[in-house]
Amino acid sequence: MSETMPFSVPAMADLMAQNKEPEILFWVGCAGSFDDRYKKVTIAFAKILNQLNINYAVLGTEESCTGDPARRAGNEFTFQMLAMQNIEVLNGYGVKKIVTACPHCFNTLKNEYPELGGNYEVIHHSQYLQQLISEGKLKVKGGEFKGQKITFHDSCYLGRANEVYEAPREVIRALDAELVEMKRCKSKGLCCGAGGGQMFKEPEAGKKDVNIERIEEALETGAKTVAVGCPFCMTMMSDGVKNKEKETDVKVYDLAELLLQQM
Repeated sequence: MSETMPFSVPAMADLMAQNKEPEILFWVGCAGSFDDRYKKVTIAFAKILNQLNINYAVLGTEESCTGDPARRAGNEFTFQMLAMQNIEVLNGYGVKKIVTACPHCFNTLKNEYPELGGNYEVIHHSQYLQQLISEGKLKVKGGEFKGQKITFHDSCYLGRANEVYEAPREVIRALDAELVEMKRCKSKGLCCGAGGGQMFKEPEAGKKDVNIERIEEALETGAKTVAVGCPFCMTMMSDGVKNKEKETDVKVYDLAELLLQQM
């Protein structure tokens, strides 16, 4: 990752050694750390934070999986073990505010860690980017997406589970792009097909995979750009585009990548 990073990312341990406290902790997540496609999103978001001189840090090797996939798949013991380990690290550093680019991490840290003693202000990166835009810190007017059709796929854990619908859409509107909605969106949005542990197993037998159904709805909008805010959705929507042999025409991007291209 260092090869594509023109700057060093501060680690929480290093800042604490210097008696410094970051404004936010960037929770990278498993996909953001290990998935080749989503590593690009991690880098894009870090570049935005760096360009805007945001005081942030990551846990680095001290960060473990939040335990979300384990709990969804029914392994409560593994979830609690991972959660307690993370909470011990976070509380040890006195972390107050966490920003993450993964809705699964966002939902787990925000809604499920408090009952185990982990109480933090948790924000999805779409909300954080929208705040930066509304405060005038992040300026992205004009550019290559001006007037272009972009459709946004609502992640289940960002949308229906936490009712975050407007922040990602305001980010897209800030690009001067034309936001076109799929027939199923917001509270009636359709899952990408990867939630509940499905990401790590083959789908059950049926007439059609969920992600194929979803990408068909995206293609119906006429948009050449499908915006997502979740690593699971990124994989499933990208696979859907490949299935339809539209890779040269339709691109799937995370919101952070869209903004970075404009900056």
